[in-house]
Amino acid sequence: MAQQAAAMPGTRLVYVADREGDIAALMQRAQELGEAADWLIRSQHNCALKGEAKLWETVHASEVLGHVSFVLPGRGGQKAREAKQELRAQRVKLPGRGGVELSCIEACEVNAPTGVKPVVWRLLSNREVPDAHALTELIDRYRARWEIEMFFNVFKNACRVETLQLSQMERVEKALVLYMVVSWRIARLMRLGRTCPDLDASLLFEADEIHGPHVLSKKPRPKKPPTLNQMIRMIASLGGFLGHKGDGEPGAKTLWIGMQRVMDAVITIQILRDGYDTSV
Repeated sequence: MAQQAAAMPGTRLVYVADREGDIAALMQRAQELGEAADWLIRSQHNCALKGEAKLWETVHASEVLGHVSFVLPGRGGQKAREAKQELRAQRVKLPGRGGVELSCIEACEVNAPTGVKPVVWRLLSNREVPDAHALTELIDRYRARWEIEMFFNVFKNACRVETLQLSQMERVEKALVLYMVVSWRIARLMRLGRTCPDLDASLLFEADEIHGPHVLSKKPRPKKPPTLNQMIRMIASLGGFLGHKGDGEPGAKTLWIGMQRVMDAVITIQILRDGYDTSV
């Protein structure tokens, strides 16, 4: 990434990683390269500081610099809920890691529901955190990994890019570009279906794409475009989404399976419209 950053002087790159990225050599190398790119890593090791102090306890004992609230997506049988976190940060130098200087950030949930484990994130970054605004910016960057993970989930499992068997790199690159657009659209539809449910579906779907799922669901064509959430749920139902009261909103998997069926229906509608002779 440092080499890529040198070729993009007008862009500040950010490397975001979970606990697997908490590697001393990685941070030390980034420091040696002059921090060409920012990094934000979930802390895995409660490192020793000077004396008997420990990193996590030192940060937790510091003053609260701010708060952040967001909707935590449902997972593992738990429903989506609003989470509020207290934010703390300390600039420290880790003696056991080649003298790497970094900011350690703690985002600790307060007033979590009874029986639910509070969400606690401990993050490491080369960035200094002078105020609550800078601290919130780093938390937002870490939260963005959810969207990135969803994109690559579709890219890998729906588009199955790892199974491509193309003999020339040029063909591989063209296929990857196409599948990236597909993955982006699925991820975007899923997110907007939750954040902007009342949006007019015709802003994001062609007329035949709206007609297709109605045909497959044996429902009459609507006189006016459905809302985006209605459209998403109808498409996802074609991919296995049951829509029970406790099911929440459709996920990426049921949406991409449903979209495959919808696109088959769209092609069929267009062929019939063009007067294809079905008697052949």
